[in-house]
Amino acid sequence: MIKRIAWFGLALISAHAAADTPASSMVRYAQQAGVAVSALSPTRGEVLYRTEHPGKNGATQSCASCHTANPKQAGQTRVGKRIEPLAPSANPQRFTDAAKVEKWFRRNCTDVLRRECSAQEKGDFIAWLNQIK
Repeated sequence: MIKRIAWFGLALISAHAAADTPASSMVRYAQQAGVAVSALSPTRGEVLYRTEHPGKNGATQSCASCHTANPKQAGQTRVGKRIEPLAPSANPQRFTDAAKVEKWFRRNCTDVLRRECSAQEKGDFIAWLNQIK
């Protein structure tokens, strides 16, 4: 019984230690894009966030359409569900799970841009959000 508890504790510690961070996400996306982390551009990330794109039904949309103009504030989905703030300064849990980050990029980029985001775009986007205080 004690061995099971010890293994469970070690597993929890390992899982916590392996948690992703915005900085490690930026490193991962920079590597995937074949660029240095210093080449990621918060300016390009903000442009990606704010630019309006043609939507599925002809109306324009941007990331800010659901996430609000201020990424430190909570947003709302089209059906009224709350979206926690995107900026890690307002939501420390943001970008701490690589699988969730990838899932939401895939879903939201496809919805807003009508295509998947590139690794460069993902890195730029996180670089912008990570510098918001």
